[in-house]
Amino acid sequence: MRLIATEEAYAPTEYVKRYLELTKTVDTAPTRYLGMYYGKPEMARQLTDLDLRIEEMDRLGVDMHLLGITAPGVQAFDAGLGTELAIMANDALAGEIARRPDRFAGLAAVAPHAPEQAARELKRAITELGFNGVIINSHTHGEYLDDPKFWPIFEAAVACDTPIYLHPNFPSEAMIKPYADYGMMGALWGFGADASLHVVRMILGGVFDAFPDLKIVLGHLGEGLAFWLGRLDNRYQNLLRRGGLEPLGMKPLAKLPSDYFRNNFYLTTSGMMTQPPLDLCLQMFGDDRIMFAVDYPFEQTAEAVAFVRALPYEAEKMAKLTHLNAERIFGIAPAATARKDAE
Repeated sequence: MRLIATEEAYAPTEYVKRYLELTKTVDTAPTRYLGMYYGKPEMARQLTDLDLRIEEMDRLGVDMHLLGITAPGVQAFDAGLGTELAIMANDALAGEIARRPDRFAGLAAVAPHAPEQAARELKRAITELGFNGVIINSHTHGEYLDDPKFWPIFEAAVACDTPIYLHPNFPSEAMIKPYADYGMMGALWGFGADASLHVVRMILGGVFDAFPDLKIVLGHLGEGLAFWLGRLDNRYQNLLRRGGLEPLGMKPLAKLPSDYFRNNFYLTTSGMMTQPPLDLCLQMFGDDRIMFAVDYPFEQTAEAVAFVRALPYEAEKMAKLTHLNAERIFGIAPAATARKDAE
């Protein structure tokens, strides 16, 4: 059974170099945290050397990686440099995919803090470079995508009928202090807290009323939001009944918060390798909205593959989870077509 992994980190060498330079002039908890990672030759090689990961993919039976620039990506820089690096990263990744179209697909990088340029780069990456979606690493310098100034990016994504992978980032400077202890600011806790916050802001901010066809992909089985949707609906309805929306700066939504999550969001299993949460998400959202992912190189491929191979689901559900949903949602060519393109 074909195995497509849909949240796999990648970084061109130039990005790693630029980020390490940034750590010399910007001293924050995230730059110290990531400087520790990127400064290790083996971690840098895992992100930049696609030949290295092919060896692991072959050994462990992963057929394809959907590659996206590692967090925080080009959003770490100012808008001008971020835009330049996004174009460079997309061109570099397109070249790598062209070498192995049967093994790699791609998510385009954009710099949201230059929204019009980001929209143009999104269109170029999808229509000219053949990318399969876009990756945005959550907030950009503390600003979230519910702000209408970012909506040209959504307009472009809808026009291109392409999904946006909303990947976690470190909590913003406004909220990071309580997360800075015990290693909490990263994947241990802070990433999920930030990404789920971002999603709730987008829902309550009316993004999906404005863009009903917008497709958002979330890793880590939805960043914990599956468990919280009933509470969101309950509290929203309570405020609506009591006339409490306007004093809080909220507008009535066309649907309940959970409806947007069920209609506009897709989930991947990245970093989540226990069955009960997956069972819950399948029960809540169905087997057409969930895809396998590893979260390479931050998670262990062997563990993720062993987990998915051992699931006791029927063949049709397994096929959707392992590759059919990824092919449909991201427009990834079926295996036979990909092999023919590679020949």
